[in-house]
Amino acid sequence: MARYIGPVCRLCRREGTKLFLKGERCHTDKCAIETRNFVPGQHGKSRRMRPKLAGYGVQLREKQKVKRTYGVLEDQFRRYFEKAERARGITGETLLQLLERRFDNVVYRLGFATSRPQARQLVRHGHFTVNGSKVNIPSFSVKPGDVVTVRSSSEKNVMIVHAMEEVKGRGIPEWLQLAVDQPSATIKSLPTREQINLPVQEQLIVELYSK
Repeated sequence: MARYIGPVCRLCRREGTKLFLKGERCHTDKCAIETRNFVPGQHGKSRRMRPKLAGYGVQLREKQKVKRTYGVLEDQFRRYFEKAERARGITGETLLQLLERRFDNVVYRLGFATSRPQARQLVRHGHFTVNGSKVNIPSFSVKPGDVVTVRSSSEKNVMIVHAMEEVKGRGIPEWLQLAVDQPSATIKSLPTREQINLPVQEQLIVELYSK
């Protein structure tokens, strides 16, 4: 399956904002946005200000920001948009809802991984079940009532244990309910726009694809 394997800090610098692709590092002073907040490339540092964008440029940057945050490629992102466009409701909000329901994102939101790329890796390696069945597809879409559980053989996995300690300071979205006494969680409801903590203007993406 195709995926981006280059330096992820370059993506944050290109978008000019934290995409939280590097786990704990994103919350420290070592984050690239804190130390090198200029566009990557040979002449990036010489540009004291980011180029001003308008129209198509602004719309493209919003689309790239969301696409890179969730770790999906262009064709897959377009399919998500087309599905959101066919559904009832506000297209932009439905698009974000579909992306939030991705299994790798849910694993990250629950605190079983420190970043979405790490969550994708853990999912691919089969460390989790949904309603008792192993799921190793990162794009699997969860629904209300689903129960996500760390497999018993993976409960002592170093990455998962470390992530569960870190999430205490990050918090868990209201649409997810983490069990108190075991590494398990229930999907309480579909996420609303207010519950999706993502600083993007999704309407710009709708305008971009509507041309």
